[in-house]
Amino acid sequence: MKRLFLLLVFPFVAAVLTGCGYNDIQRLDEQVKAAWSQTLNQYERRAELVPKLVNSVNAYMVNERTVLTEVTEARAKVGSIQINVDDLQDPALMARFEQAQAQLTSALSRLIAVSENYPQLKSDGLFRDLMTQLEGTENRIATERGRYVEAVRDYNLIVRQFPTLITAKIFGYHTMENYGVSKQAEITRDPEVKFDITSPAKP
Repeated sequence: MKRLFLLLVFPFVAAVLTGCGYNDIQRLDEQVKAAWSQTLNQYERRAELVPKLVNSVNAYMVNERTVLTEVTEARAKVGSIQINVDDLQDPALMARFEQAQAQLTSALSRLIAVSENYPQLKSDGLFRDLMTQLEGTENRIATERGRYVEAVRDYNLIVRQFPTLITAKIFGYHTMENYGVSKQAEITRDPEVKFDITSPAKP
């Protein structure tokens, strides 16, 4: 009897949940997490490049210890913040993560700017290769951040609109803060980590 009851009730419950948007909320929630996971992958890739980049310039930038120290410390700060897709609802942790990544971006930008003063460094094969990898990674970060912003926007829309907002309240779904919207111009523009690596070295 119980088995028969479940067989009769389950299709009804499934139909109700589908009609009230529960499945859509679930799908968009997973979409947000997937987008953020891909973004984290690219941030981690950038962090892994930093020690190699610092080592490659170390022998050339003997008078730029401050810049190298800033990059190294910013990389260490990024590495000290452990974060995953389940932390999207932790504003304090996300704020620390955003700040650490911004500091690393700023430090790398200064390193790139200073490297312009070292023609021999710019002609170094390892440095050129690392710069190509860094530029590609920055582009992928911008792309994934853009996808994340869009995913959160779609999720928040369905959580706020009627009648799915009722379903969201019942099952405890809340709007997400869209980390990056305040910096959307930075996310969508080309990262400033480029320089002319083809310039001939000065004699």
